[in-house]
Amino acid sequence: MSDAAAPALIDVHGLTKRYGGRTVVDHVDLRVEKGRIHGFLGPNGSGKTTTIRMLCGLLTPDDGGGTCLGHDIRTQSRLIKRQVGYMTQRFGLYEDLSIEENLDFVARVYAVPDRRAKVTATLEQLGLATRRTQLAGSLSGGWKQRLALAACLIHSPQLLLLDEPTAGVDPAARRDFWDQIHDLAAAGLTVLVSTHYMDEAERCHELAYIAYGKLLTQGTVQQVIDSAGLVTWAVAGTNLVEVGHRLREAKGIRTVAPFGSTLHVSGDNEQAIRDALAAVNRPDLKANPIEPSLEDVFIALMQDAKDNFATEKP
Repeated sequence: MSDAAAPALIDVHGLTKRYGGRTVVDHVDLRVEKGRIHGFLGPNGSGKTTTIRMLCGLLTPDDGGGTCLGHDIRTQSRLIKRQVGYMTQRFGLYEDLSIEENLDFVARVYAVPDRRAKVTATLEQLGLATRRTQLAGSLSGGWKQRLALAACLIHSPQLLLLDEPTAGVDPAARRDFWDQIHDLAAAGLTVLVSTHYMDEAERCHELAYIAYGKLLTQGTVQQVIDSAGLVTWAVAGTNLVEVGHRLREAKGIRTVAPFGSTLHVSGDNEQAIRDALAAVNRPDLKANPIEPSLEDVFIALMQDAKDNFATEKP
């Protein structure tokens, strides 16, 4: 974990939200330090968006609390909202306005001083100046993403909350986006970003993984991998689909997942994997130990987690 003495822009404890008798966020603790990029991962329906909305004052927690930007998330939500840039999963700007008109509108909402100069500077900063008159509705996914980020930055926030900002965006645009995020963090901006992409998770300074409302692990990429206690082997050979089915039934095997032309087989210990491969009895298989990947760890965590909708009674 990171240094507890470092200043935290987000520091919440026991954050809980319930809907219709179901707990969708279950006593989550989260600490995000200034100038860091904190990845927030988890499957669809895991509680990521609900947590982000509680952090920025859009939802009030049923239990727990804490601070965001030094303000109480329960009682000072209006102060938080003015200092946060929140990028939602769906494009939320006006498609019948141009790029420049959208930014000018957002700047008016936040009463940005010297508004026109700030809009011009933001257009330049995000590489949007040459498209300033283009209607937002005619933009590709990557350019809409860039415009949405510009709108989040127009009022010079201290914290960016990005909710799956690169979903549906091509790899080149995703890379450009992350280069911008790292530049912003280097300049002192703090970022909490939710994502499904493992390559993006590996670009974060720290990670938190949530499933079914519960926080399962957090730390740097290496800390998350090490804390899982997972032993992983790569298995190559023929008829790997059949081999995978048999390995999944073996004792001590936690996950079996195809990775290209191999299987990643993860278990509690090396002997469990050896015994499972021996039981398959396929001399053509080639297997060797490898470092577990972040994806191996998250698959294992998901399989161990309990579905809050499946187990709770209405």
